[in-house]
Amino acid sequence: MIRIGAVNIDISHPKSFAEYLKTGNRARYVAVYNDGFRGDDEVEAFIGKYNLEKRCRTLEELADCVDVAFVHSCNWDKHLAYAKPFIAKKKPVFIDKPIVGNIRDCKTIEKLAAAGAVILGSSSVRYAQEIVNFAGQPESERGKILNVFGTAGVDEFNYAVHVVEGIEGLVGTGAQSCAFMGRSSIDGKICETFFVKYANGVTATYNTFQGAWQPFEFVIMTTKATYQFRVDTAKIYAALLDRICDYMETKKNAIAPVPALTESVKIMLAGRISREQQGRECRLVDIPANDPGYDGNEFERGYAAAAKKIYI
Repeated sequence: MIRIGAVNIDISHPKSFAEYLKTGNRARYVAVYNDGFRGDDEVEAFIGKYNLEKRCRTLEELADCVDVAFVHSCNWDKHLAYAKPFIAKKKPVFIDKPIVGNIRDCKTIEKLAAAGAVILGSSSVRYAQEIVNFAGQPESERGKILNVFGTAGVDEFNYAVHVVEGIEGLVGTGAQSCAFMGRSSIDGKICETFFVKYANGVTATYNTFQGAWQPFEFVIMTTKATYQFRVDTAKIYAALLDRICDYMETKKNAIAPVPALTESVKIMLAGRISREQQGRECRLVDIPANDPGYDGNEFERGYAAAAKKIYI
């Protein structure tokens, strides 16, 4: 049985993941460390409902009693600090989306992975069966991809990163630039459009939506046809967790490598910079080293203020 340690239970994923894991006999949450905004009542309820062994007072204590850590903090600016005690003990770490939120952390986590750290992540949409099935079809049958269009809702980064990771799951890496194309705003809802260019000539367009949930829709134009599908969100957690369990059991890694995960973040950073520069195309390699990125602390404050209790 794979022993999982939860680092914070800010978001709903620990609950959803635990529900899926208890349907099988491969893995379980066995301990939790929490310094997030969830109170002791929710932490104790999580422990009780899913039969965890203990609540750890330090990350090092948690690292000593688990096989793999799952970092579930809603504040991506804290993800590296949460991951490092496990990396130091050579324990794999799954980092929930968004894996990081600025170019400095992208480069740091890339260096950690290059040095041998096992960092797993990040978006479950990347591993959706619809995406995996399409990407696995021979080009001789479906044609070569020219353009992918994808949609996501809720917010501009924390949730929208799902659709960018989904696009990357379809076309692979090699993004060169991103440009902000425009915004529509009606009744307090905001939709923004971004355009991505890849080195191999493929392009992608993604829409973010603020103010309401929107489905993950993908339209793929190839040299032979146009394909469309909506991701079944009821199945994406299983797809992700099964891959993590596969790695823990066999050491064969079907999770995207860290540079692929950080490329998704860089696409969105470039898109944000382009928006600030009135739509001027921004190359990923030109993202300034001091770019502030997306503010994880600000997001955490807003998320915590709006959050309802979900573990009791």
